[in-house]
Amino acid sequence: MRLDPRQHDRGSFCCGVEVLDTYLRQQAGQHQREGIATTHVLVDDITPGSILGYVSLAAAQLHLQDLQPPDRKRLPAYPIPATRVGRLAVSSQHRGQGYGRLLLGHAVNSGLSLREKLGVRVLVVDAKDERAAMFYKAFGFQPTTATALTLYLPLGNG
Repeated sequence: MRLDPRQHDRGSFCCGVEVLDTYLRQQAGQHQREGIATTHVLVDDITPGSILGYVSLAAAQLHLQDLQPPDRKRLPAYPIPATRVGRLAVSSQHRGQGYGRLLLGHAVNSGLSLREKLGVRVLVVDAKDERAAMFYKAFGFQPTTATALTLYLPLGNG
């Protein structure tokens, strides 16, 4: 569900990465209001204000030459529409329970839904480090030609 700053307790969320905690606490609501990004939260059924994890999504684009050669086929020579996973974090106390996978699945489903309504070809993420990149690669993300930590997942072939 989308973040509702009046309902969801952002202050007690802690994933152990200060920049991700700070984003949720201080910027996510503002970015959502201003149309920069949306933040989607996974909450506890028993205490629905408690955030287990979150993912932020935004519009993006990739240059055609950043895609791997097989993914460039039949695409125009201008930037490719994308959905960006801006941030993905799971609460430190809830790691290892598959919540990161659920949040990523939500991001993929959101991208696929946008593909039907607007036109989105890939889901793109800038992994913060090699460990995060390995998480995304396990779900089929591929490195761009520009940098190994910028990864993308094709959302269908046409």
